Formats: sequence, C-alpha cells, structure tokens
Amino acid sequence: MAQRLEPFSELRQLQDTVDRMWRRIGTTTGASNGSPEIEAWAVPLDVVQKGDYIVIRASMPGVAPDDVQVSIEDNVLTIKGQTAGEHQDEDDTYLMRERRTGSFHRALRLPDSVDPAKAEPRYEHGVLTITVPKAEEKKARQLQVQVGPASIVEG
Repeated sequence: MAQRLEPFSELRQLQDTVDRMWRRIGTTTGASNGSPEIEAWAVPLDVVQKGDYIVIRASMPGVAPDDVQVSIEDNVLTIKGQTAGEHQDEDDTYLMRERRTGSFHRALRLPDSVDPAKAEPRYEHGVLTITVPKAEEKKARQLQVQVGPASIVEG
C-alpha cells in the first residue's frame, strides 16, 4: 500500500509541541481553586498595509489607556500593559475563567521601509491602532517614460 509523503508533518508536530510549551510558560496554578491563572499573555494583532502606511491593531478589551505603553526602538514596536484583576471573595469559585488578567507584552519587528518617528498610536473602545507611514525615501517613485533613442553615458 502506498503512503502519501508529507515532508513537513514532523516539522508541524515540532511546532505544535513548542506552541504548547510556550502556552504553559505563561500559566501558573491558582492557589485557591487549582484553575490556571494566566500571568502574562500575548495581545492579538492585525497588521495591514494601507497605501503608504502600515496599520497595526491590537485588541485589549478592558484595558485602561493609561495602562498601555507603546515604544519603537531599532524598528521593533513594543506594546506593554497590565489589566487589573477583579476582586474575588473567598467563597467565590470560578466554574470557568477565560478572561485574561495581569501584564501583557508584544513585540513586532517593523519593515525598514517605515518611518518610526512618525508613528501615531490611538486607543478607542479597547482597540489600540498604531499607524506608521512609509519613509519618504523608501516610497516607490513613478518614473516618466521618455520617447526617443536612449542616451548612453560613456565613462
């Protein structure tokens, strides 16, 4: 019987194993009820190219704007922040807990074609939007096509 060759299946298995390991690093066992409590979490991002801009959107529901820090150093955009945990009475027992609390951190390498000095972060309704324009010297130039014989420079 012929088997289908899948050269990347072992690589996918390794990636799944590494992903599971990283998820475990960010969790610790809660003292009161044994449920996992996430200490650090990654912010989900969307990155879109819109004309001459790169637009990064980060979802951070329940995070106060004052608790968000955005920086760019060596073309690496870093988003840091923290959410406050809710007050929990001693007699409360979570049946399910999926909302994340605690600190978060996300870093993203920006392309060399952008101008990080002109980046503009805005926060509205739990979404951080960072707009970074392309650098003027990196923008594509439209060249005018001349009609006639080509001039050759001899040196």
